[in-house]
Amino acid sequence: MQRLTDIKTGLLLACWLLAAPAPSADEGQREPVTIEADSAVFDERQGQSTYTGHVVITQGGMQVRADEVTVYIEGEALKRIVARGEPVRFRQRREGEKEILGEARRLDYRADDEHLLLQDQAWLTQGGNRFSGQRIEYDMRQERVRAAQGKDGGQRVRVTIQPKSKSSPPVGE
Repeated sequence: MQRLTDIKTGLLLACWLLAAPAPSADEGQREPVTIEADSAVFDERQGQSTYTGHVVITQGGMQVRADEVTVYIEGEALKRIVARGEPVRFRQRREGEKEILGEARRLDYRADDEHLLLQDQAWLTQGGNRFSGQRIEYDMRQERVRAAQGKDGGQRVRVTIQPKSKSSPPVGE
């Protein structure tokens, strides 16, 4: 029975590894995924695994920290990751690019289109630029951020854009 559980665990992690984005756009090979938690429950019939207690998920330059993470698998492919926490923290470092940091009480990642949704007291920084609001969507492929206030009209969107440094030459020179 333990061997079967180990095989299922390996299969779920392999599915994530095959479906997750590469840490660098130019890099063809994917890096291993590491999940650390206080406990884990695997439900093969439902196609999901749930990790609780100080969850840390790492793959290459990407890291998610949360109180609870649920991974949804369909067939042998990763479909979705939902993380909850006080707060959930997201970090992505790609070689030669600016670091992306995010935080919210809920994170929802769709693997098929590499779409990240941060909700409830959310913020995201890229370089020195910062976006905050109740809902922030980040399209990892297009490197596009969309921020919105809550449905109740509560927390408004706030964006801080850093000026270019004076030492940078004008475009075209």
